[in-house]
Amino acid sequence: MTQQKKVIIIGSGLGGLSCGAILAKNGYDVTVLEQGVQVGGCLQCFSRRGAKFETGMHFIGSAAHGQTLDKLMRYLEIDKTVTLSQLDPQGYDVVSLGGKKYAFANGREAFLKQMTEYFPSQHDNLVRYYNLIEEIANASSLHSLKYADSDSPLNMEYQLRSINAVIEEVITDPLLAKVLVGNLPLYAAEKDKTPFATHAFIMDFYNQSAFRVKGGSDSIATALMGTINRYGGEVLTRKKVTRIICDDTHAVGVEVNGKDTLPCDIIISDAHPMRTLELLDTKLIRPAFRKRINHIPQTVGGFSVYLHFKEKTVPYLNYNYYGYQGDTPWDCERYTPESWPKGFLYMHFCPEGDTQYASTGVILSYMQMADVEQWKGTKVGRRGQDYEDFKREKAERLLDVLEEHFPNIRSQIQNYYTSTPLTYLDYTGTEGGSMYGNAKDISLGSACRVPQRTKVPNLYLTGQNINSHGMLGVLVGTIVTCSELLTAKTIYEQIKEANE
Repeated sequence: MTQQKKVIIIGSGLGGLSCGAILAKNGYDVTVLEQGVQVGGCLQCFSRRGAKFETGMHFIGSAAHGQTLDKLMRYLEIDKTVTLSQLDPQGYDVVSLGGKKYAFANGREAFLKQMTEYFPSQHDNLVRYYNLIEEIANASSLHSLKYADSDSPLNMEYQLRSINAVIEEVITDPLLAKVLVGNLPLYAAEKDKTPFATHAFIMDFYNQSAFRVKGGSDSIATALMGTINRYGGEVLTRKKVTRIICDDTHAVGVEVNGKDTLPCDIIISDAHPMRTLELLDTKLIRPAFRKRINHIPQTVGGFSVYLHFKEKTVPYLNYNYYGYQGDTPWDCERYTPESWPKGFLYMHFCPEGDTQYASTGVILSYMQMADVEQWKGTKVGRRGQDYEDFKREKAERLLDVLEEHFPNIRSQIQNYYTSTPLTYLDYTGTEGGSMYGNAKDISLGSACRVPQRTKVPNLYLTGQNINSHGMLGVLVGTIVTCSELLTAKTIYEQIKEANE
């Protein structure tokens, strides 16, 4: 019987916790094992000197009543405990390029009206662009939550064409083409590589509506734990899975902390696929599969400066700000030590109470793992003075750039903290300190795809690498993974029922 099947989930990121919630609701005996002291993965927040900072899930989209994420939150039973604050519908994203600012408005008509005011000659092209975004998003049964046996061929076509190629075909103004990819730090897009479908899903997701999580996205992790617990499951911290134990035909359990063995019927890994393969010593996984997974390119890493503002000095910024030093967002990954940073993303933390003033914020810019490679293998807080000097120099440079966009901001900061790709590697286990895990590359096609099902019959994968990163991307991956046990039709029917 389903009720008797024991599921062990490795990792308590959004993928692991949401899989746990769905399976627990469906009668599975769920145990989530987290190696750290704090659950959540990229949902984690941290506090310093009484100030709280967001690390990963800075904002979400499509969460207004009846929209896709709202339906999923209701299904996961977290809608009543996670409180959202809507970003400015007239400009939830602001792109600063070439000394001018361009606001992205929520909703089809508002978006087209605003962009047409900036680029009057491009109205018809903007309509074509927006139509294409909607068509691609609606062609995906997973993203639209409309059950279908198979997706439209349109979806596949734009998985194989690059963002810049499609936009340059539709948009004839080169500046507008650059503005439309101004939010590319959200998915670390690369020119001539990242599929247009990825851009379409992101644009559709946030353009419907955009929100921050009041008090921090760790409340999402707490709420999902609550759902798991309500249905008899448990989430355990300080439980590092050191081995997945297999016999000749399937997985039989996991080794925890190098000593304890926990038997189970099903294993779901929310760890990076490369980390999962490191736990497996079995002939069921072929060398060719290991080689393919280990050679999938990773998205770029990030350098973050977490800002603690002086009390009641910085008005709360109800939008996300993308600033570029060059004339195109596409160059941000291709920097030299002298030219860094070529761009940045600046956001404020949404407090639980009054939002008149911001207490904390973050500046995020790209950083390659190669920049911090010399300190790889060291531990957090024990990397040495040269590492601290490196971070300080980078932080000061990033603050100088922010000051150009927001004059006097430096005088309003009382403390700041930093993180590099090494920090991300230590806290999330993602390969190379990558911000978003595996990269999508049209030239590699399906070779970039990580299947939810492995050659070990009862071992499945979940998380941002199965579909895409971000809250909707990960939850879509969760549906794909849980469909292996429940069927997609069952999950869609349950989502529909939860929203009636």
